[in-house]
Amino acid sequence: MQARLTKIIVLSVSLWAAFSVWSKPLEFHITLKDHVFTPSQITIPANTKVKLIIHNEDDSIEEFDSFDLNREKVIFPNKKGRIFIGPLPAGRYEYFGEYFPKTARGIVIVEDSNVN
Repeated sequence: MQARLTKIIVLSVSLWAAFSVWSKPLEFHITLKDHVFTPSQITIPANTKVKLIIHNEDDSIEEFDSFDLNREKVIFPNKKGRIFIGPLPAGRYEYFGEYFPKTARGIVIVEDSNVN
């Protein structure tokens, strides 16, 4: 009985660990410097939840904003902001910085297969 219980516990922990690794969302990094997002275009897989990590290297606050993605996030100077997006259908989704919308602009391309 003891050996069977041990096997069940080991199997449960193994399955939990495997699921944790598989379920971790893809991460994409965007840097804001001199009020410009770099890269200005990222490509993500369709129908997949991903994490955007935005590094604000400017000395001023910015707000990542996107009507297309239905997301907004205030990012303090020299800090990071994290946003989850998706799962999304294939398409093109624009975002911008609310305080510097003329220069802080970018696009998320959602494709069925290729990811950069």
